Formats: sequence, structure tokens, C-alpha cells
Amino acid sequence: MVDLLQVYADRPDPRSVAVVGNQPLAPDSARADAIDSCDLVIRVNGFVCDEPGAPPTVGAKTHVVVFNRALRATKFVFANYRSRLYLMVEPGRLHWEPENIPGWWPADLGFVPVSNREVTLPLSEAMGLASREEAAWATTGTMAAWIARTSFPDAELVLSGFSFVDDPQQTSWEHAAGDSCIVGPEHRIALEGALLQSWLDAGSARLLR
Repeated sequence: MVDLLQVYADRPDPRSVAVVGNQPLAPDSARADAIDSCDLVIRVNGFVCDEPGAPPTVGAKTHVVVFNRALRATKFVFANYRSRLYLMVEPGRLHWEPENIPGWWPADLGFVPVSNREVTLPLSEAMGLASREEAAWATTGTMAAWIARTSFPDAELVLSGFSFVDDPQQTSWEHAAGDSCIVGPEHRIALEGALLQSWLDAGSARLLR
């Protein structure tokens, strides 16, 4: 997967990687510029991008889309899809999730399944989750952040849109696209927030609020 990520990045040895979650954020041109200046920008599920004429908020550059089968696609998800890498996480395959391709997926667009052995289980172990024994695993956003951190450990990691870092006890959340949902029972966002906070405390990542 590292080789694929390098192909889609602005440079084959990205010195900076941004992972943008879906927390609603106020306009901030400095944040938007910091995201768009990264060599590799990863966005998650039903993400939004800045549009021409709108206040700069989360930037527009997108190299990689990390998504799951419950994706509620926005108009940004499939824009310029021929120039992007699509990675599908499927931790539910460890228990009950079917293998079939989502029926709404464009027929001419391929994607790469993310290995549970190489990504999901090591991430769960780092958080103290027994994902083989119980149906519990990280959110797609944290999986995207883990992919970035482990694929390019020496690159600057820029995170944004991760509400559970500051609010690990929330039971529902809003999305930048305007919808909302409960925090799925399979997620333990307090553990996810603690993991990302440990990266921030160690200086190996920075969070743009």
C-alpha cells in the first residue's frame, strides 16, 4: 500500500501528510493552506472540500479517499476520481460484513481493500482492542490516520477534523457535509482520542482545530 500512496502523492517521498476527518469546522485560511500544502492529502468517507468563492476551511487537494461500505457520498467523493486512490476499510469482515462490492459504487472505478491483518488488527492492538474476539474497531478516520502514520513515519503528520480528540465522550456527531449520526457501537472513540493525543504529545503529529 505504501507504493500506491507514493504514486498518488505530489512526490514519491512525501515529507508532509494531511488526514482530514469530517468534523464541521469554522473557516480558517491558515488551516486550509496547511492542508493543501501537504505532499499527500487523505480524506475520509463523505468528506467536503473548499469550493471557489467559499471561505477557506479544509482545503481542496485530495489524493486518497479512505471509506467504508456505509459511506454517504457527497458531491466531492467522486470528483476527479481518475486521479485519486480509493481505499476501502472493511474491519467488519472479521465478523459479519459481506464481501460484495457496494451496489452504489461506480462501475468504472476500482478501489483497493485495506488489509485487516496489516492495518485493522495492529491499530486495534495499539488501542487495546481485541477486534478478533469482539466486534469493536477504530473509526475510518483513525484508520486513515494510522495508515498515514505507519506508511510515512518520518513525514510531518497534519490532522484535522477529529472531534473525539477534544470530546471523547460524545455519543453522536455532526459531519461537515451537514448530516449527523450516532457513534457506532463498534467504536471506542475515547481510545482513539487517546491514541491521537499521544502522537500530539510526542510531537509526531499536529492537530489543526
